[in-house]
Amino acid sequence: MRIWLNKNFGVSKSEFNGLLFLVFIIIVIKATPIIYGYYRPVSNDGSNLLAQIQKITITDRAHVNTIRDRIENSNPEKTVKLFKFNPNTLDAQGWQTLGLSAKQAQSVMNYTAKGGKFYKAEDLQKMYTISPEMYKKILPYVNIPDQPINTSRKYAPFDKYAKKTLVIVDINKADSAQLDEIKGIGGTFALRIIKYRERLGGFYKKEQLLEVYGLDSNKYAEIKDQIEISNAPLKTININTATFDDLKRNPYLSYKQINAIIQYRKQHGNYSGISDLKKIVLLNQQVIDKIIPYISF
Repeated sequence: MRIWLNKNFGVSKSEFNGLLFLVFIIIVIKATPIIYGYYRPVSNDGSNLLAQIQKITITDRAHVNTIRDRIENSNPEKTVKLFKFNPNTLDAQGWQTLGLSAKQAQSVMNYTAKGGKFYKAEDLQKMYTISPEMYKKILPYVNIPDQPINTSRKYAPFDKYAKKTLVIVDINKADSAQLDEIKGIGGTFALRIIKYRERLGGFYKKEQLLEVYGLDSNKYAEIKDQIEISNAPLKTININTATFDDLKRNPYLSYKQINAIIQYRKQHGNYSGISDLKKIVLLNQQVIDKIIPYISF
């Protein structure tokens, strides 16, 4: 090769040897990482590496278990004790002794305080605060005494209604309890009658009860002979000084009619009597007849 290089490129022997040495150096540099990686000694893991890993794993498991226990039992120091109990009479402390948290126990107490009752052990399942696991745990200890059926009071609500005697009630003076004494009038209608009476300012005829929400002609026919209207004065509004808010309480007037009443008063002065009301186009005779008992001039 040296002769070929000398013949073709004029390379001398010394130059050829230098070139050969340079190639050798390049090969060594390229091969060094490969040779080192092949013969590099493998580092040995410490003898206690496995023990350290196991220790970390055990610690992590203990931490997870601690968190779970805190979630499932908000008071880990309490003593859980199972005993025979009646869920209808057990107090909050008793529920906590069985294993419920304070909030869970209070939830059960709220249920019974509002009239909720457990008729059989299986009824405990309807309490969302008692988990299926807790239910299975306490189920064998539930003791609900058999309740004797009182046949004399079995149909008490119907008997009470049937025993209502016919009374005569003044619907302008009666409170809700007195109105409830009317056969056919319950608590709901009693409150509606009072509310409508206050809005009107009093009733001047029985038929106005037909304007009470939900009180139809059949209900009116049932109660009309049990009511009366006294001569007590109705609450009236002076139409010459009344504001829009004063008049809007009257159920017989629409907003447009109220505005027309006020605008007419501003343009023509105070009303002197019913004849002036008839001059307002939006007020027909039927409306005027209804509002006359509740206004003054």
